[in-house]
Amino acid sequence: MAAWRRAIELSLGDVDTAKLRSIAQSRTEPASRVERARILLAYREDPSFFAVSRALGLHHQTVQRCVERAVAEGPLAALDDRPRPGREPTITLEAKAWLVSLACRKAKDLGYPHELWTTRLLARHARENGPAQGHACLANLAQGTVCKILDQEEVKPHKVRYYLEQRDPDFAEKMAEVLCVYRQVKILKQAAALKTKRPSEPVAIISYDEKPGIQAIATTAPDLRPEPGVHATFAREHEYKRHGTVSLLAGIDLVSGKVHALVKDRHRSREFIEFLKLLDAAYPAPTAIKLILDNHSAHISRETKAWLADQPVHRFDFTFTPTHGSWLNLVEGFFSKLARSVLRHMRVASKQELKDRLMAAVDYFNRDPVVHTWTYKLDKAA
Repeated sequence: MAAWRRAIELSLGDVDTAKLRSIAQSRTEPASRVERARILLAYREDPSFFAVSRALGLHHQTVQRCVERAVAEGPLAALDDRPRPGREPTITLEAKAWLVSLACRKAKDLGYPHELWTTRLLARHARENGPAQGHACLANLAQGTVCKILDQEEVKPHKVRYYLEQRDPDFAEKMAEVLCVYRQVKILKQAAALKTKRPSEPVAIISYDEKPGIQAIATTAPDLRPEPGVHATFAREHEYKRHGTVSLLAGIDLVSGKVHALVKDRHRSREFIEFLKLLDAAYPAPTAIKLILDNHSAHISRETKAWLADQPVHRFDFTFTPTHGSWLNLVEGFFSKLARSVLRHMRVASKQELKDRLMAAVDYFNRDPVVHTWTYKLDKAA
């Protein structure tokens, strides 16, 4: 005669019970976890394998295995499947290494018209050439398997991440010169905050650059306004018309925050000289005007040097940022702000309208000037 099955004592704390109830009522949890949570909750109320199996429509051995595992491993651990050994991998480690090394090369180097690999092309190449290289396991390689192998090694041969090579051998020295100017700006700001008397030699420090290629784009149909309950955004015709481009020449006074600007069709030496004349008229004659600027040809051209030679001594002083060091120029922050808040989505009827709106934007920013501050490595400046 078979012996009676003894009920297994299952103790569930309040925290575990609350979690099990949440899982049992969930619509997003896997069905297996929901079912096991209901088993444990039902067994807590009526500790009988047969009663729980009848109530949930399951076999009593399913209930018994779930409860026994909950007692041994914990109620929450019993909700998940045990890891299964699975099938032995058919692709060897050597074959995976060969595939990864292949992915680290360019497809064009192996005679393909493609510059980089696609996973489909890489799988096809491995199927056709892997067995000849001693990797017969790659004869039926699938594209999805290639993706898994590359993901494990964190290799993405179909993508390109750009970097900037430092080509200026005097980068550190030139950066130090720029930082020294920024340190002078800091001293001038502190003196202005303390309201001390002005220095005997007044100085204005300008961060200058050009923003070329600003497009004058016109719409071909009127924009449609947002309507509550109908559509939330402006609607715009996909087609557009180009009216050309303009260049913005701008410099920020790093002490006062004022923006000096010109909008021109081009940014040659004559336009740069015109900007220098604008600065010359904006500051009193005794003021030394220091400019932080890049190495554009217009800044060091014969025409520019000839004009500077006719100016009073020490009126203009240039500090050049190193090659590929435009991030050292504070005016780039102003250009970024302008692009995000003004130029984005801008549509104009003509190039002249674009020029007028750019100058209007400069006037708007000058009503409440923002004093830009440089802090990166400033304490290391000599």
